[in-house]
Amino acid sequence: MLNTASSSARPAPADFLPEDDGSAAKSHRIKIGKASEDSDKKVANRRIKDMEISVPLVHGTIAFYLGRKASESQSHKWTVYVRGATNEDLGVVIKRVVFQLHPSFNNPTRVVDSPPFELSECGWGEFEIVITLVFHNDVCDKQLDFNLCRYHNLKLYPEDETGPQSTKKPVVVESYNEIVFPDPSENFLARVKNHPAVIVPRLPAGFTLPIPAPVENVNEKERGDTKDHPLSHWFLNFSEADELLKLAAARQQATSI
Repeated sequence: MLNTASSSARPAPADFLPEDDGSAAKSHRIKIGKASEDSDKKVANRRIKDMEISVPLVHGTIAFYLGRKASESQSHKWTVYVRGATNEDLGVVIKRVVFQLHPSFNNPTRVVDSPPFELSECGWGEFEIVITLVFHNDVCDKQLDFNLCRYHNLKLYPEDETGPQSTKKPVVVESYNEIVFPDPSENFLARVKNHPAVIVPRLPAGFTLPIPAPVENVNEKERGDTKDHPLSHWFLNFSEADELLKLAAARQQATSI
């Protein structure tokens, strides 16, 4: 389900500056700082030292040209999103995502409280979107703001084509990121140890975990993955994500032996 909205706001052209490299796909590895003692008290959950949990994810935009009949200020429809690198449900880790749009939009700060984490808009100009991830309390006591590592630059116009813009082929820009959580809490590890969206190392023999406490915004009756998403056939493939998926499968197989 898309969180759909439209806006007739028309920002000044000077605000729309494309990235210099024009690349369609980026890759980053982002390591979250270790939790402080104060945060451990807030979570009230013992943390496991010298262990890391990784979450491969992708943030991106897909923009469709609406054709010559569309108004000048509503020439494109676009969707910005954060998805699992293999299209799995990220709600087990992420509590909400905040998308900060251009200030000329109505209500430029958009909060999405459940997966799939996305929103759609209409407009005519390119601009930078700040994406902030807010994790569940037992995951991390910090917010991960993509402003700290990069903005996501919305692109509406293809850079490598000449002639009229196609209404059938969208402009897709995606970036792959691996979010690393050191010293995870026991509850976090117990909740995600068998989740396909999360990379969990092999646990030591005889290691036991508590029964995980549920998280507040995960609705088991609704799917939060993007495997059958209406835009999924436009998603990019990331070889690194494929390798991580194979590694996770191998780890799970080794653990079950």
